[in-house]
Amino acid sequence: MKCPKCRSEESRVVDSRQAEDSIRRRRVCESCGFRFTTFERIEEMPLLVIKKDDKREPFNREKILRGLVRSAYKRPVSSEDIENLVARVEQKIRQLDSNEVPSEKIGEIVMEELAELDDITYIRFASVYRSFKDVSELEELLKNITKK
Repeated sequence: MKCPKCRSEESRVVDSRQAEDSIRRRRVCESCGFRFTTFERIEEMPLLVIKKDDKREPFNREKILRGLVRSAYKRPVSSEDIENLVARVEQKIRQLDSNEVPSEKIGEIVMEELAELDDITYIRFASVYRSFKDVSELEELLKNITKK
């Protein structure tokens, strides 16, 4: 494992913990002493996302992660919360019966998980994901949130 700071390949594991579907390892670089975290996951069957235009592309958890980080900007949501949310979403997607999943289904799963985490982050994500045409659609979303 290369150190993200000095790029040395000499590091050792100082702590390992089971995360939801992965193993979280705390490492320390033998060269510079920098501490960093890595996650180890089982490699599974390739998962394809069916986009709105019917094109297919490989599932990329980093896209979900980037969208959530943008949505959670200046919110009390930790990076660990976001990483765990992405892991839960990926786990739910892989539990579906197909290796091809519509992007709309992925978005809905993300929004289900996000609704439990933080309302403002949920609204921010939904506003981009659902591409609201006018304020009435946003008002409807807000009514649904306040009912919960």
